[in-house]
Amino acid sequence: MPIQLSRIVVFARDKRESARFLADLLGLDEPKSVGAFTAVRLGDGVTLHYAQPGADFPRQRYTFLVGDADFDSIFARIREWGLPYWADPYRRRMGELDTQGGGRRLYLDDPSGHGLEITTRL
Repeated sequence: MPIQLSRIVVFARDKRESARFLADLLGLDEPKSVGAFTAVRLGDGVTLHYAQPGADFPRQRYTFLVGDADFDSIFARIREWGLPYWADPYRRRMGELDTQGGGRRLYLDDPSGHGLEITTRL
């Protein structure tokens, strides 16, 4: 059996809000309660388990590789919701997409302050 990533814990200020935000943004199924976690299942079988640690936590960045049609849908939601986004992780090019390397990429923040990268190419 090949080694695969099954799940990862993501700390959040409000686990339900952050899980719902990601599921809605990416067009995924409704988050589910799993014990102390709120879980979002990705299309590749990996599950993100959102948890509220009750303490400060460092900002992380999570990268999601998506197809062109999914990128279009996600980007439309970002614009519809009026969310700020950048073409770079350093936030120098607000309101732009990164198209270097032949794909499309953007960066935005989730409700807990984590950076999300949405890209069509790695």
